[in-house]
Amino acid sequence: MGYAWLLLLVVLTAGGLWWLGKLRGAALQLVLAALMLGSAGYALQGRPSLPGVAKGAGRRAPPLPLTEPRQAMLGRFTAAEPWLIMADAFERRGNTEGAVKIIRSALRKHPRDAALYIGLGNALVDHAGMITPASTIAFERARQLAPKHPAPLFFQGLALARSGEPAQALALWRQALALTPPGADYRPIIIGGVQALSVSASAGSPQAAGQR
Repeated sequence: MGYAWLLLLVVLTAGGLWWLGKLRGAALQLVLAALMLGSAGYALQGRPSLPGVAKGAGRRAPPLPLTEPRQAMLGRFTAAEPWLIMADAFERRGNTEGAVKIIRSALRKHPRDAALYIGLGNALVDHAGMITPASTIAFERARQLAPKHPAPLFFQGLALARSGEPAQALALWRQALALTPPGADYRPIIIGGVQALSVSASAGSPQAAGQR
C-alpha cells in the first residue's frame, strides 16, 4: 500500500506541475522520467526483507532522451552539439558503447569543452545503466570547466536520480537552481525537478521508512 501511495504522489505532482503551467513538452517528460526512476529506486531500497546486494544489472536504468533539455541548457549551435547529436543517434539504436566512443573522440579535439564532458557522463550512465565512478569524473570535470553553469550539476543529479539516489540528486539540483539566472528559459526544468525530487527524497527518508 505504501508503494501505491508513492505512485499516487508521483502522478499528483506531475499533474499539478502540468496544470499550473510550470512544465510542458520535453521539460515535463524529463521530470516524469526522474520521478519514475527515483521512485523505482526508492521501491527497491525500501523493502526491509530484501537482503543487501550491490547495484547491478537488475537495476539497470533505461536510456533517456536528453537532447532537448541539453540543448535548452547548453545551446544548439555549439562545437560540441554535432558530436552529441551523433552520440544520440547511436543511443537510440541501443549502441551505448558507440555513443561513448564518439564523445571520447570529440574530447580529443575539444579537451576543454564542458558540454562534451556532460555528454560523456550521460553516455556512460546509459551504457552502465547507473551512475559510475567514470561518469562521476566526467560530470566533475564539466563542473571544473564551467563552475558557474548549472548544467553539470543538473545532469549529474539526474544520473543520481536514475540510479535510485533521490536525496543526493536533490542536493545537486538545488545547487543548480541557485546558479540558474532568473530569466533563463530552462529554469522551469530545474524548478520542476527540485519539486518532483523533494517528494521522492522525502518518501525515501528514514522517517518515512519507519512509517511503512
